[in-house]
Amino acid sequence: MFGICNLAIVPVRAEASDRSEIVTQLLFGEHIEILERKNQWARIRIQFDDYEGWVDSKQYQEITKEQFDLLSKESIILNADLIDYITAPNNLLLPIPLGASLSFLNNNEINTSNFDFEGTKTSGIKPKSALIKTAFMYLNAPYLWGGKTPFGIDCSGFTQMVYKLNGYKIHRDASQQALEGDPLSFIEECEPGDLAFFDNDEGNITHVGIIMENNYIIHASGKVRIDRLDHTGIYNPEVNKHTHKLRVIKKII
Repeated sequence: MFGICNLAIVPVRAEASDRSEIVTQLLFGEHIEILERKNQWARIRIQFDDYEGWVDSKQYQEITKEQFDLLSKESIILNADLIDYITAPNNLLLPIPLGASLSFLNNNEINTSNFDFEGTKTSGIKPKSALIKTAFMYLNAPYLWGGKTPFGIDCSGFTQMVYKLNGYKIHRDASQQALEGDPLSFIEECEPGDLAFFDNDEGNITHVGIIMENNYIIHASGKVRIDRLDHTGIYNPEVNKHTHKLRVIKKII
C-alpha cells in the first residue's frame, strides 16, 4: 500500500498515538509506503529518505503502486517560497510550506485531484554557494523537535531541508548525517555549506549546523540562529559560553 501527503504539514510519530512524540513531518506532496496498519494509524516509510514512523490514516491519500513508482521517477520539484498556495478543486486554496513537494503536478495519472500551483518552484542541483542563501530563509524559525518547516524545525530537519531545496539528498537525523561525506581535520579547511556535528558527554551526535564564512555557523537551537564556531564548538554570545561541543566537520558535497 502507498500514499501521498495531501495536507500542508502532517506529524509523523514514534508510536501509534496522538500522545507519542513527533519524530519528523510529512510535507504536502511527499509520497510514502505503508508498512503496517493499527486501528486508525499507519506505519509508513517516506520515499525520500526512508524514514519510518506512524501517521493518522486520515492524513494522507492512498495511491496505487503504479502511481508511487511513477512519482519516484519524477524529478524533485519543491515550493520555493516560505508559504504559498495550491489550488484544489472548487478553487479552494490549500497553504503549503517551503519545501513542499510539487513533483506530482507533472503527471495527470498522479494528480487525480487536479491540484494546480502558480507559485515559485525550485528543482535540480544548485551550486554549493546557494546553501547559505537558502538557510537564511529559515532564520528565526522556532525550534521544534521533528519539525521541517519555517514554522518549526529541528537541527537536522533544518540541514536536510536546506540541502533538499538545493537538489541534494541527505538523511534525516544528525547521527545519520554524520555518517555521510568526508571528515575535515580543521575548521580552516571547511567551506560555507559544510556541516559541523556536535556530541554530548556520552559521545553521541546530538546536533548539527551549517558552516558559514568567517567561522560562523547557522543552526537550529531555540530558533534558527547564527553563532560563532571555533575548535571547541558553538559559542553563543548571548549567554557568553559554548553551548555545543564540536565532534567533526563533514564535507557532504
